[in-house]
Amino acid sequence: MIWILFIGTMGLSLWAMWRVKAVYNRYNQGDVRSGVTGGEVAAEILRRTGIRDVEITHAEGMLGDHYDPLHKRLVLSEANYFGRTPAALGVAAHECGHAIQHARAYKPLHWRMAAVGITTYANYVVMFLPLLGMFTGLIAPLTGALVMACAWGVIMLFNLVTLPVEFDASRRAKAVLAEFGFISPGEEATAVRKVLDAAAWTYVAAFITSLMYFLWHLLPLLAGANRSRD
Repeated sequence: MIWILFIGTMGLSLWAMWRVKAVYNRYNQGDVRSGVTGGEVAAEILRRTGIRDVEITHAEGMLGDHYDPLHKRLVLSEANYFGRTPAALGVAAHECGHAIQHARAYKPLHWRMAAVGITTYANYVVMFLPLLGMFTGLIAPLTGALVMACAWGVIMLFNLVTLPVEFDASRRAKAVLAEFGFISPGEEATAVRKVLDAAAWTYVAAFITSLMYFLWHLLPLLAGANRSRD
């Protein structure tokens, strides 16, 4: 069963990553009619929404785009910073969506920020505890299951909170691109929507994976509790 779970969740994650790359590559060609770059779009969105304390920069690599709320830095890959394609503009606007969330004190974003530290420790637990139990034999099966269930529960809740953060950022991106006239109705708007919807699947896949592993480690505990009552 553990191998079925591992292969199934790994397959889901790989499919989600493949899909976002395939959709991104499909729409990362052909300049938008407005002729603006992703970097220009990001600067203009932040300016028009009154956000003047966020640095916009670019870095090498594909799809490494992110908004850093701790340092108030919006990082775009070079392809998206200099690109004029629907995909480049969609990604740039999405990251601006996170900056807007931060400026507007969007609660799910602050919940996710607050949970980063404990989630980092939880990731260490699920990575190293099985190895520790396997090579030392010092951890009882039910104790290990309890610790793993708690760690996966933390990761699962983090991924759950991430969903509204990412979907809301994409919603804001689609709205602001159309409102400010950076993309045209029809094919360009459809391309942006497909890129952002495909990216959302990576977060859905992460949540489903963490939920499945949480339930996998929780079930032995529930079964043990039922046997003790009997």
